[in-house]
Amino acid sequence: MKKALITISFFTSAWSFAQNQLHQVLVVNEGYYDYQTNAIEEPVTIGSYNPTTQQYQVVDTLENMRFASDLVIDGNFYFVAADSKIFKMDLNSHQEISSVACPGVRNLAVYQNKLIATRGEYLTTYDSYLHVYNTSDLQLIQAFDTVTGPKWATQNIVIDGNTAYLVVNNAYEWGNEKGIIGQLELTNLSYGNEVDLGPEGKNPDNLVKYGSALYTVNNKDWTGTSISKLDLGTNIPSTVNIANAIAGCGTSALRDDKITYQISMETSLNNFDINGMNNIGPVSGINLNFYELAQEPISGEFYASTTDFFSTGTVFIYDATNTEIHQFAAGVSPGTIVFDIRSAAGLSDEENKAISISPNPTNDFLHFQGKAAKDIVNLTDINGMQVISTTESSVNLTQLPAGIYFVNVNGTSQKVIKL
Repeated sequence: MKKALITISFFTSAWSFAQNQLHQVLVVNEGYYDYQTNAIEEPVTIGSYNPTTQQYQVVDTLENMRFASDLVIDGNFYFVAADSKIFKMDLNSHQEISSVACPGVRNLAVYQNKLIATRGEYLTTYDSYLHVYNTSDLQLIQAFDTVTGPKWATQNIVIDGNTAYLVVNNAYEWGNEKGIIGQLELTNLSYGNEVDLGPEGKNPDNLVKYGSALYTVNNKDWTGTSISKLDLGTNIPSTVNIANAIAGCGTSALRDDKITYQISMETSLNNFDINGMNNIGPVSGINLNFYELAQEPISGEFYASTTDFFSTGTVFIYDATNTEIHQFAAGVSPGTIVFDIRSAAGLSDEENKAISISPNPTNDFLHFQGKAAKDIVNLTDINGMQVISTTESSVNLTQLPAGIYFVNVNGTSQKVIKL
């Protein structure tokens, strides 16, 4: 579902800021499927919120899908994981480009021309819980069986450098929940190096990366919540119990240098300090029961959705002081919120998205897909100072401090990345 962030303010160097903006916010509304009658009462929809006009509209309806679980943007396109299919959509027109059957698809991630998909389904076993597709045509590149890949239902994905980290939680088999982080090496598509988070780190629902560590928010055996840390240097995990009730699905997100989470059925948000690995008190000023949480990477504004799960959904937007600055009506169960960051330099969408950059966010290697050998890639910081210039197809960013950087190719096609 859902890195360090600095809040950008306006600088005298307009070039360094004004060329990047939040173009739209994509919202995946999961809809309402009645499991007793096996009827889709409210369909899955994709919505687009324009932060400039503060207008929201439904841009597509995914017919015959019981639910949807993830959305990722890649260049001019985005991919949606919905029940039994993966959809490829045009980012500007929202027209469906193609789709592929993938029963039980849960979460997605993009690395260069590869789309990684995890799988899991209640009371269902599969011979593969991890698929890799070609992003151009959604052709299956590899399906890992339960010998060469994860043995149980797999969910969240974080890509760092050439590695995809996956949580294996087996959350759909009651009483047999797992707490494992596995690694998919993306250069040769080999899976392994699993780390067990231990008995208190079972059933991870969220996975984020901050600094040199991974963090998971765990629902354990559905009776409590814990947060685990996996140091990527030592591969040693540690876990802290934070509540005797579950946090649920989606109600946790990395917000600056803290994990903000909510216990199921409660109306207060809580902060967890990932540096000290301890709770630091509730979030003041916010008192609603939420379904999804996400932080917008440029302004730092915090998006949080509510729903009654069958008829309504609303997304609230808060500033850094937790003051509500806007809200908009969405569809039923707005469960994934994704930010479309673009250049505002007057370039067309095609020019602006000509080269695909991944992963983003990152604090390791940055890769450029679609770049010609003669193209010059420049990275500048928020003050407009050039920090890297290269003609390579990838660049090592490990020596740069965390923050917001801007990428341009041959002096034009500019994008924002988060480190």
